[in-house]
Amino acid sequence: MDTTTWLLDGDPAIRWQTRRDLLDDPDGAAADRALVETEGWGARLLGLQRGDGTWGHGVWTQRDWLGVDDAMLLLALLGAQGPRTRAAVDRVVAGVDWGADWWNHPFFDGEVEPCINGRVLVAGAAFGHPSALIVERLIDEQQDDGGWNCYAQTRADPGSFHSTICALEGLTGYRDAGGPFAVADAIERGHAYLLERGLLRRKRDGMVIDPSWTSAAFPPYWHYDVLRGLDHLRAAGVAPDDRLTEVLDAVEAARGEDGRWRMDRVHPGEVLVAMEEQGEPSRWNTLRALRVLRWAGR
Repeated sequence: MDTTTWLLDGDPAIRWQTRRDLLDDPDGAAADRALVETEGWGARLLGLQRGDGTWGHGVWTQRDWLGVDDAMLLLALLGAQGPRTRAAVDRVVAGVDWGADWWNHPFFDGEVEPCINGRVLVAGAAFGHPSALIVERLIDEQQDDGGWNCYAQTRADPGSFHSTICALEGLTGYRDAGGPFAVADAIERGHAYLLERGLLRRKRDGMVIDPSWTSAAFPPYWHYDVLRGLDHLRAAGVAPDDRLTEVLDAVEAARGEDGRWRMDRVHPGEVLVAMEEQGEPSRWNTLRALRVLRWAGR
């Protein structure tokens, strides 16, 4: 089975993105996307939601991936849409807030950390609830170096790749959904932060920050890795340049003899819906790697 056929033999969430991003087949993509909420991973995730809008573990969980924020982000990444998805979003809007610690903000208005708010904004933009409060907070909290950092005390503190990728995904999702606030400058500065560091090195001394970042995981949740960074730049419409050569080489080198990429790692913690196993051939990583390499002209 060739690689593309193997991808099209997978979950509807894989099939529709394969048709859109690799085969230039918008009609086929739309047909497969319509199945995300009724078949496979998306259907299972929607079926686990409770009447109060949660998945039984509150709005956020510290060590596991069971909160409303994780579920809504995953539904957005899967591309869920349709009546079941709208009903699930409506239950979140009606029943979920961040509690007294965060002034009882409704779920889609977020809380205080950019790594969480960026992910909530991704879901809000996808499902028709983009929050001006989150956008204003993210713009206000951008560091002097163009990144974001959940633990920064001053604007002069360095950005964090983890926080920065979450904030950028949220702001570009908001932009692409037609949000009225001007976010282009913040997005451009954030992209410059990533590119100046080659997606994995410290700007100060050129050292690799974390060697594990060349190992791809999906879902990434709040974690950064270079495949996530590359896939974001692709989706955001950034033109590839020579500063990405090193990380693109790393992505190419990870391809197996069977033409597929493996699930290098799975972030520890209990999940709502298990999708792929660590060490096994991964449709998610293969799809994302192929569309990144296509974008880069490789």
